[in-house]
Amino acid sequence: MFSVTLREVMDEFQLEDISNCKRIDDILITSSDINRPGLQLVGYLEYFGNDRIQIIGKVETTYLATMSKEERYKRLDEFFKCGFPCMVVARGLDVFPEMIEVSQKYQIPILRTKDVTSRFLSGLIRYLNVQLAPRITKHGVFVEVYGEGILILGESGVGKSETALELVKRGHRLVADDVVEIRRVSDKSLVGTAPDIIRHFIEIRGIGILDVKNLYGVGSVKVTENINLVIQLEFWDERKNYDRLGLVDDYTNILGIDVPCLIIPVRPGRNLAIIVEVAAMNNRQKKMGYNAAKVLNERVLGEINKTAQE
Repeated sequence: MFSVTLREVMDEFQLEDISNCKRIDDILITSSDINRPGLQLVGYLEYFGNDRIQIIGKVETTYLATMSKEERYKRLDEFFKCGFPCMVVARGLDVFPEMIEVSQKYQIPILRTKDVTSRFLSGLIRYLNVQLAPRITKHGVFVEVYGEGILILGESGVGKSETALELVKRGHRLVADDVVEIRRVSDKSLVGTAPDIIRHFIEIRGIGILDVKNLYGVGSVKVTENINLVIQLEFWDERKNYDRLGLVDDYTNILGIDVPCLIIPVRPGRNLAIIVEVAAMNNRQKKMGYNAAKVLNERVLGEINKTAQE
C-alpha cells in the first residue's frame, strides 16, 4: 500500500494548522477517498471509513452553529472518537472552540484552507489519486512528442536515449531516461515520470551524463505525462516478418490497462526520431477516427470489386 504524509498534503495545498497537533509528521494518508461528514454529525457512525480525510464547509459549519455548546461538543466528541487522519475546514471559516478541544483530546489535526469546498475537494482527490496510485518501473525512455506520451522500450544499446536526444533537439520534451515510474491514476489513464534523483538527466554512451534542462532549456523537459503509445525498439531480425500495413492494432498491458504498441526494427540508416514523430501523429489520427491503413485497404477492395463487376 502506498502512502503520502499529511505534511506533504499540507505543503501542496498550503493548509493552515489550527490545532497545533504534534503528530502531524507521523500521520500517513493511505486512501484517496474523501468524506464530507453529514450523517456522522447527526450521530450515524455506521460504515464510517476512518482512513479518509474529513472536509467540512459552509453547510456543515452552519448546521453545527445551530446547536448548543454542550450538544455540539457531544456530537463532535462522538465523531472524533472514531478516528481519522485529519479534519479540513474550507472557505477559511472560523473553527468552533469545541472542535479544537475535541481535536486535542484525540490528537486529530484540524487544518484550514481558504479555497471553496468543492474546488478543494476535487483538487485533493486528483492529487491523492496520483500519489497513491498503483505503480511499477520500466527500463526505458519516456518523451512527449506532439502532445503524445511515448514510452520507448528495448534492450540496452538499441538507441533509446539517442532517439530521445534527437527528439529533444527537434523541439519535443524529455520526461524520463533509463527508469520510468508508471502510475495507474484511473481505470483508463497511465502517467509516467522520472525518479527525483535522475530527473532531467540522460545517459549517452561515449559521452556520459547530460543535463537536458541546462543544455536545451526548461522547455525541453516535462515532469509528467500520460502514456499514450509504447514503442518497442529491437535489432533488425532478417528472419522475422514485420508489420508493413498496420491493419491490426497491437497492445501491451501495463497495470491492467491496454496501451497501443508498435514494434520498430532498428538497423543502420533508419532515422528513429522521425519514425517516432510519425508514430505519434499517426496515433493521434487513429484516436480521432482516421486510420490510413484501413482507408487504403477499403480503396483496394473497392477497386477489386469494381473490376470483378466489369
